[in-house]
Amino acid sequence: MIVLAGVAVLVNVAASSGNARDTAVAVVRAVVQLTALAAILAVVIRHLWASVLFLALMAVVAAWTSASRIATRRPTAAATLRCLLPVALPSGVIVAAVVATGVVPAAGIAIIPTAGIMFGNAMVATSLAGRHAHDELRTRRGEVEAALSLGFTQYAARIDVVRPAAATALIPGIDQTRSVGLVTIPGAFVGMVLGGASTTAAAIMQLFVLVALLAVCAIAVLATTEMVSRGLL
Repeated sequence: MIVLAGVAVLVNVAASSGNARDTAVAVVRAVVQLTALAAILAVVIRHLWASVLFLALMAVVAAWTSASRIATRRPTAAATLRCLLPVALPSGVIVAAVVATGVVPAAGIAIIPTAGIMFGNAMVATSLAGRHAHDELRTRRGEVEAALSLGFTQYAARIDVVRPAAATALIPGIDQTRSVGLVTIPGAFVGMVLGGASTTAAAIMQLFVLVALLAVCAIAVLATTEMVSRGLL
């Protein structure tokens, strides 16, 4: 890991990408956070109420991360709360539904990783959709101002600029689903097989995860598009 982290940092330095420091910080944070996660999960997965509280913390951190990527300055509490809508709501509804129907058992050891995968992907989709939307608004600022001068509302002037830019955030998830088994072998499949499950059960679970992520990310991008168009993010 030390060697690979060094390669990542040195390549960024050589390429003058400006991401060398962020890469190093990300590695250090990952080590610290996963160490803490292992210790915390050993306690919270024993109790459903503790697992739910931990999921709430995960949702807030994911929303803050998306807000920090979208905002040009340090994200406000209001922006973080707004980002909870695309990041946490679709994920929470789907997790609650699969637990209620028995697809996922009502236990922390099953709920936390399932919700974590969805929070993570919704966070990435929200961040990308918001960043791309704002970049496009800056690039096509003249079009938006022209529409406003003609009497269009802010929403009407911005939505046609924001929508196609934000939609590009869905491309990674769609490509991952289209290429599964041909290009990629996702972690859920590998983890279940290594844990002793049959390849059939692992494939079924992986399909559920991939399709659920498509739904979660689609809702996240739609919500982000609406909020950016209305000037809420």
